Amino acid sequence: MSIDIDTARRVAHLARIAVQEDDLPALAQELSGILTFMEQLNEVDVTGIEPMTGVTPMRLKRRADVVTDGEMQDRILANAPDAREGFFAVPKVVE
Repeated sequence: MSIDIDTARRVAHLARIAVQEDDLPALAQELSGILTFMEQLNEVDVTGIEPMTGVTPMRLKRRADVVTDGEMQDRILANAPDAREGFFAVPKVVE
């Protein structure tokens, strides 16, 4: 599939990419190359092959789903300019 300069201009506009008029032929050629590669990929027979989420079969490490308070309240509040009763103190903004 071949992309002409008008189509490249429209794609750049839709993608909100500023492309100079001098660069449009190169962009059209790159887009045509991408579409040609995609057509080659469509020719590959993938019947019976399951989709993959990654290249190596790996299970993600998971932590236990336990509710905690983080156990570092004192360290967090040490950074606060004003802390009272275990919470950040902020100025009143609503009367």
